[in-house]
Amino acid sequence: MYCHLFYHHCLLLYLHVKTPMRFFLFLLATWCVAVCTANQPNILWITAEDMSATLGCYGDKYATTPNIDKLATESVRYTKAFASAPVCSPSRSCLITGCYPTSLCTQQMRSGFAIPKTMRGFPALLRARGFYTSNNVKTDYNTGNYADIIKHSWNESSATAHWRKRADKERPFFSIFNLMTSHQSRTMVWPYARFQKEVQSKLSPSEIHDPAKVLLPPYYPDTPLIRREVARFYDCVTAMDKEVGAILQQLADDGLAENTIVFFYSDHGSGMPRHKRALLDSGMHVPLMIRFPKKWQHLATGKPGTTTDRLVSFVDYAPTVLSLTGIPIPEAMQGQPFLGPKNTRPRRYVFGHRDRVDEVRDLARSVRDGRYLYIRNYMPHLGYNQPTVWPDNGEIRHEFYRLTDEEKMTAPQWHFAAPTRAVEELYDCQVDPQNLRNLADSRKHQAILNRLRAAHRKHIRDTVDLGFLPESEAWEMFSEKTGWELGQGGNVKMGAIHRAAAQVGIADEAALAKNLSSPNASIRYWGAIGLAHRKALRIETKQQLRKALGDPSPAVRIEAANTLARNGIPNPAIRALIKDLAHENLIIVSHAARTIELLGEQAIAAKTPMEAALIRAEKIRPPDLSPVIVLPGDKDLAMFVAFSCRAFLTKLGK
Repeated sequence: MYCHLFYHHCLLLYLHVKTPMRFFLFLLATWCVAVCTANQPNILWITAEDMSATLGCYGDKYATTPNIDKLATESVRYTKAFASAPVCSPSRSCLITGCYPTSLCTQQMRSGFAIPKTMRGFPALLRARGFYTSNNVKTDYNTGNYADIIKHSWNESSATAHWRKRADKERPFFSIFNLMTSHQSRTMVWPYARFQKEVQSKLSPSEIHDPAKVLLPPYYPDTPLIRREVARFYDCVTAMDKEVGAILQQLADDGLAENTIVFFYSDHGSGMPRHKRALLDSGMHVPLMIRFPKKWQHLATGKPGTTTDRLVSFVDYAPTVLSLTGIPIPEAMQGQPFLGPKNTRPRRYVFGHRDRVDEVRDLARSVRDGRYLYIRNYMPHLGYNQPTVWPDNGEIRHEFYRLTDEEKMTAPQWHFAAPTRAVEELYDCQVDPQNLRNLADSRKHQAILNRLRAAHRKHIRDTVDLGFLPESEAWEMFSEKTGWELGQGGNVKMGAIHRAAAQVGIADEAALAKNLSSPNASIRYWGAIGLAHRKALRIETKQQLRKALGDPSPAVRIEAANTLARNGIPNPAIRALIKDLAHENLIIVSHAARTIELLGEQAIAAKTPMEAALIRAEKIRPPDLSPVIVLPGDKDLAMFVAFSCRAFLTKLGK
């Protein structure tokens, strides 16, 4: 640390003096960097995409993961590490900044909100201290500043980026390898023949998993197709394990293993149904193991081969790396370092969020302590298994749709397949690790429910959770200053909005209708959503919703239309939705299109406008462009509009 302070003093003097002293100070500062970095560990992150703790070292007997299992014997293995979101882009936003996406307004999938220009990614701080930084290859940081983050964080970010490319082989490095082999695209979306050609072909016959031996979770129906697809997922994990082994071998071959701290983790739960996109442990619990060579063992919390049940969240990773390398942690970071000199007291809770993912709208929040999981569903009129175009390319999704029947499904299967969700969920993860029994109504667990509910409310208040703003309203509010700057500066008053959202599923009709008359558009929005959850409405409330079809806020208009249509008054509702379907703002168009899609045949009058919206969207983003490719602004939003339009038109065509 003293080296770094001296380095900064040299730079300050350098800026204020003239030659020849200036040249001398430059050399002195350069020497200082060399001294500071000479005794630094390298840091290697190996990130598996879309993978729960389905590994032999985590007790999964069906998994074939010899390389990762061996790494576990050399590492400290974390049993309670959690993602910040059950999808990749918001999680990556959290990892690169050390801040909650809900505070940054980066919680919606591919939303493009800006963050402060000073937030250039924590690798930029390592790079400024002389580290060589490389990223192979994911960069969807879910912010309009993504190009600036890439520029400042990485010496190289590409499919071939590697620590081996640094010119000075003595220079410490921070390198990330994102492994796509376990990604949802491979495990369930690609046609089975493509999976066989590009993934399964890399395995020996003994490494290919037998579908007959799959141990299906109780929330999966037992059919040959589902067994095949679960076995396919495990094949992908085995192929990914080989890639981990290859990277670790390269490290050893280069003689760097004894000076490199290795992290292995996944970016959220597996891409299989009821995992990715869900705040259940199946979507949020991730494997994490950290290997410390003997030289750096003093930084570890345990000996190689041991485990820890310390709660760890993605928001903690950035400050932890800075702590391990002796670099000051920016005050703005909300995470808590769990290793190194700045190691803090263990967390009591980790927090999760679920918001819009692609075209699928949602809002839920979670709190997890060492034993219990609490989930608050703020849109309980929407189920866990909402239709979603890109994952719906996978056959397993259609198997769930085919079998969806409350009378024939078991309770765990119906929990996922049902069209609605409980307002609150509480699970004892110690006795119910698969989250099958909701204890929210259990009298025995009311004290726990109240404690976790209070922790949730405190967290969204203290961190200024901006996710409760309708996306279209947020874009207007944050057009000149970022959500972080306004929110953390106390200029966005979220309290009343949070309270309005908290009434969804709980308050009576009169209270929700009162919210619909608020001067605050976001409160009116939550009033309309709260009314959508009710099975029947009074005539007076329906009249109020009709009036809201002309609301100045598009988000309020669209949700009012949805609630009216769900309550048997489709005609004026569909007319209002059609109008917003032609809006110049594609965020509003995507909201209207998704609402029409879910209304289905009730919205048949929107067929021609949806066709026009599809043509418009495909002109902005060609339909043959892979959804995995991240593009800025309207190009991603156009894809989401197209998703909803195509799904709606396809259903009408059947």
